Amino acid sequence: MIIVTPKIMIDESEIEEKFIRSSGPGGQNVNKVATGVQLRFDVRNSPSLPDAVRERLLHLEANRINAEGILIIDARRYRTQEQNRQDARLRLATIIRKATEMPRPRHPTKATRASQARRIAGKIHRGQIKRLRGTTPDE
Repeated sequence: MIIVTPKIMIDESEIEEKFIRSSGPGGQNVNKVATGVQLRFDVRNSPSLPDAVRERLLHLEANRINAEGILIIDARRYRTQEQNRQDARLRLATIIRKATEMPRPRHPTKATRASQARRIAGKIHRGQIKRLRGTTPDE
C-alpha cells in the first residue's frame, strides 16, 4: 500500500513493476543484472483516484502517460533493485500528490496607465526610427 495523502492510498495490485537493465554505474554487473525498474500505473482505471485528481494527473503528466492511460516511470538512479523500486514508488506518490493540489484561480488584471504610456512611447520611438531610415538629409 502506497500512502499518497491521508485520503488517497494506492494498492500494490494497481502497480506493475518490470525490472530492466540499467545504464550507468554498476561495474561488472551492469550488463548482467536487471537493477532498473519500470513502474506502470493505470491512471484511467484506478479505483483509488478521485475523478478530479485523475483528470489533473492526465493533464499534468500527458508526456508520461501512453494512449491506454498508463503512467510509466523509469527508475535507474541507483545500483540496487530495491533502491530503484523505492525511488519509482516515491516518484509515483509525488506525481499524484502534485495532482491533488487545486490550481489557484487566475484573476485577470488591467495594465496600469504608466505601463500603457511606456508601451505607446516605445511604439512612437520605434516608428520614428523606421521613418528616418529611408530618407537622406537635403543639402
